[in-house]
Amino acid sequence: MKKNRVLIIGLGRLGSSIATLLSVEGEEVLVIDKSEDSFRKLSDRFSGYEITGDVVDADVLENAGIKSAKTVVATTNDDNMNIFIAQICFYIYDVPNIYIRLSDNNKKKLIENTNVKAIYPFELSMDEFKRLREKERI
Repeated sequence: MKKNRVLIIGLGRLGSSIATLLSVEGEEVLVIDKSEDSFRKLSDRFSGYEITGDVVDADVLENAGIKSAKTVVATTNDDNMNIFIAQICFYIYDVPNIYIRLSDNNKKKLIENTNVKAIYPFELSMDEFKRLREKERI
């Protein structure tokens, strides 16, 4: 069975955790970050590829194999950058699965009518808080 190529852009806690999860699951994972220091956040279980570079440079994306990527996950700490990456993946490279981290849910309008799926840490945290609080009431 052929592995899916997955590009993870931005290696904070979320990006490095997703990269490790998908790597352990057997996906072909390539992680990209501007800072070489970010790669230290990867788990010892990560078995993918590391690329230092700025994804605004099309050569970095092309060298990472974006043309054959089935999934791109943008988890930088900059909503605008994540949206920009998503737009490139959707409109230029026709990537089938695109996920981005967004802090500002008002920006969801910028990804309407695309296949881009957003992860909103604030909403997830609030949902978990409500769930935990509800358990206390039982």
